[in-house]
Parts: sequence; structure tokens; C-alpha cells
Amino acid sequence: MNKLIRITVLAAISMFAGCAESPPPFEPQSIAVPTLGDSSGPRLASGPDSELLLSWMESGDDGATVRYSRFLDGAWGTPDSVVENAPLFVNWADFPSVVPLGGEHLGAHWLQKSEGEWYSYDVVFTQSFDGGANWSPPLVPHTDNTPTEHGFVSMLSIDGSAALVWLDGRKMINEATDDPVASGMALRAAIVDGANTVQAEQVIDELICDCCQTDIALAASGPIAVYRDRTADEIRDIYVTRHVDGQWQTGNPVASDNWEIAGCPVNGPSIAAQGSQVAIAWFNAATDPVVQIAISDDSGEHFSAPVDVIRTDTLGRVAVVTLDGGDAAVSWLQSTDSGGVINVRRISADGTLGPIHIVTGTAAAFSVPQMVRLGNDLVFAWTESVDKVRRVVSARIDYRSL
Repeated sequence: MNKLIRITVLAAISMFAGCAESPPPFEPQSIAVPTLGDSSGPRLASGPDSELLLSWMESGDDGATVRYSRFLDGAWGTPDSVVENAPLFVNWADFPSVVPLGGEHLGAHWLQKSEGEWYSYDVVFTQSFDGGANWSPPLVPHTDNTPTEHGFVSMLSIDGSAALVWLDGRKMINEATDDPVASGMALRAAIVDGANTVQAEQVIDELICDCCQTDIALAASGPIAVYRDRTADEIRDIYVTRHVDGQWQTGNPVASDNWEIAGCPVNGPSIAAQGSQVAIAWFNAATDPVVQIAISDDSGEHFSAPVDVIRTDTLGRVAVVTLDGGDAAVSWLQSTDSGGVINVRRISADGTLGPIHIVTGTAAAFSVPQMVRLGNDLVFAWTESVDKVRRVVSARIDYRSL
């Protein structure tokens, strides 16, 4: 009898353990976004306290407005505004951000037209220390005052200050020269402290791709940023730079794609970090269009050989997150006759690829989809366009369903 009881108990334990390990079904759940008008350019940003914000632009006859919302109890809250009806430079690929920097500290940026040609615009930055109730006087973190391009900003917190990296076109004013280094776009950085003073403005790379997004993450050893480089021979590979001892280091290639293209593909990389694990995903079309991922287990000093995430009809526009156990997830945009499909796929620590899942099939072809991890959720945001009316859309999934 005792033996029978033991067998029954073990069977029950085994049954419940099996149920506990069963992954949830892949079921994207829509999250209503409280936009107040024609909206586009969503951007997701998580902070050191696991706060998640969604920002976007709303365009009107008198200019554009930057709004943002907090993710609370599985929903986007009542929106707040950072700047309203301003002469923003509105671009489908380069959009504002509102970033949680720890506690009640928020940083925000947008692009504002400057005097000169239509492509002349500045980065404008402001910060709040009371959760967005009040914002500091706006400032321009670059000090060149040239009527050229500045944008594709990434931001995070360094010791309570806002660290920014951006594409800087101050040398573009000399673009008549045949020397691309003397007239090309550079990657620059600066820190804005709590007194709203710009410090430590620095050139990271003298020549990079003109209009690919940058990205930034916080690894165990400190901040790490990723961007698309450009050589004088038009090789545009993905580079990484680490912030060490108060300085951004010279960028190093993540992989040698040797993609030669005499123009910007408008397709930047994505980076995520969890402790010493760093994952970078990017688009490459040196031969066939492909989305790739490389992993580091030493805070970005070294990376594994790249793994192909997808090598079919892909537009890129990637996002990456780190998962538990050394795994990662990558999303990308695929073009269809009716718009864009956002796909997501899990990549195991050993490089094994999981199945491809469709998050949505209604994204606008010009959308730059966003994906971040919050606990067991992957939260997405993208732009849809119906009858020329744009709107920001959001959804979430349980990453264990991948």
C-alpha cells in the first residue's frame, strides 16, 4: 500500500511539473495607445527601475507634439506632453524619445528645424526630476551651431546624468570636398548633468553611415552603444563602442560583413544587455538580405560569430532583447503587398533558432517597429497607416511562448 501511495504521489508530482513547464500559447494581446490625433514614430524605452515608457509624435497644422505614456498594470496610461505644436523635424526613420533615467528622472529629446536648408535640424534635449510634472529649459547638446543634420539619438543614465550619442553632421557643410572623412557624418556623444550643463562632448567615430539608427544599453561593465560605420571605401558594417573610465572607446566591428553600398540603407542595429550578456542584431545585404545576431558574454568586449536569424524577404528594421539563460529574441519587418509583417523569433544560447511568429501583419511599410522586454512580457509598438491616417499601435506577448 505504501508503495502504491508513493507511486501515485510521484505520478502527480510529475504531472504537475510537466504542466508548469508547458509554454503558454503565442497570442499577441493588443494594448490601446492613448493617442490624440494622427500619430507616428513610436519609441519604447525602459529604465533602471524597470519603468517602461512609450513616446510618439502627433502632427497638426501648427507643428508637431511629442507625447508619452507609462506602462502600468498591463496598459498604457494617460498621455503627457513634453513639447506641443513645435517646429519639429518629422522623419519616418528618426523620431523623438522619452527615457526613464532612474526614479523620477526622465530625459527627452526631439529634432527641431534650424536655419538653413530643409535638412538642417538640431537635437533638442530636456529633462525632468519630478516624473514629468516640470521640464528643464530645452538645450542643444551639440555646440557647433552649424546648419546641418543632427539626429538618431540614443540615451541612458550614467551616474544620474543623461548620456546621449547622436549622428552629427557639422562636417557636412564641407561636402564639396572629395574626402568623405572631411565631409561626412560623425558619431558624437555628450553628458548632460543635473544642472542642465553639457559636459564631456566627444567624437566617437569620425565617419559613420549617414542615416542609420543608433542604439545603447547598459551592460555589467557600463554603457555600450552600437551603430553602422562607414569607411572611405563605402563599407558599412556594424560597430560597437564601450564607455570606459569616463570615455567612449574607439568603435570596433561586431562582424566583418563587408557590405559595400554607396548610400545609407536607413537600417540601424539594435542592442540589449542583461548583466555581462550583450546581444546585437542587425540587417545586412552584402549578398542576400539577412538579419543577423551576435552574442557577447563579457559585456561587449568580444562577440560570437554571427547567426543568421532570417535570410529571406526581409526589410530589416530589427529589435533585440535578452532572455533568461543566455537566449535572445529578435524582431524584424517583412514587406508584403499590403504593408509590413512584424516577425519575432527566439535564438537559444547555442544558436538554435526557434519558430518564426507573426506579431502583426498590418504594420506600415515605413514603420520602425519597437520591442522591449518587461518581465515575462515582450512589448511591441509600431505605426499603421489606413487611408493616409497614421496611428501608433502596441501589443504584448509572453516571451515563454516563443
